[in-house]
Amino acid sequence: MVHWDSHAPEGYVCPFCQFAEGDVSDPGNRCELSDLVYQDADLMVFIACDGFGPHAGHAMIIPTAHREALYDLEDDLLAKISIFSRHVALAIKLAWDPEGTSVRQHNEPAGNQHVWHYHLHVFPRYGDDLLYRQIRHPLEIGYRAQLARELKPALEKVLEQS
Repeated sequence: MVHWDSHAPEGYVCPFCQFAEGDVSDPGNRCELSDLVYQDADLMVFIACDGFGPHAGHAMIIPTAHREALYDLEDDLLAKISIFSRHVALAIKLAWDPEGTSVRQHNEPAGNQHVWHYHLHVFPRYGDDLLYRQIRHPLEIGYRAQLARELKPALEKVLEQS
């Protein structure tokens, strides 16, 4: 594997590791337990705390173990996350009936990564969303919890069928 330097600042407290452990009490952690859609020993699916554009609300997939970037993922974990991205995209189609879906992931500061724990975004897409032209904005906790409640049964249905 190619060596690369971590971009996490010294003393970094990883909000996604805390979330995976069920603790979001750190004031710097914007995750809420009600954001959780799915968790197993390897990965988690949850509603992102930021929205983009007029159709706010999307899911993220993370490994439960700390991995900073794509470069750090073992092949089997990367394969599971990739397969799960299909499950989550299908669940989004069932839950919210968007016109399409998109998946994106960022590595390092120049790649627009700002949380130093690998995360894959899965977006519902609409013809008028201008997703790649939007600036992130915070979503209310109650709204995120509602989205998690909507997506969870759809993901369970997709997993039963796979």
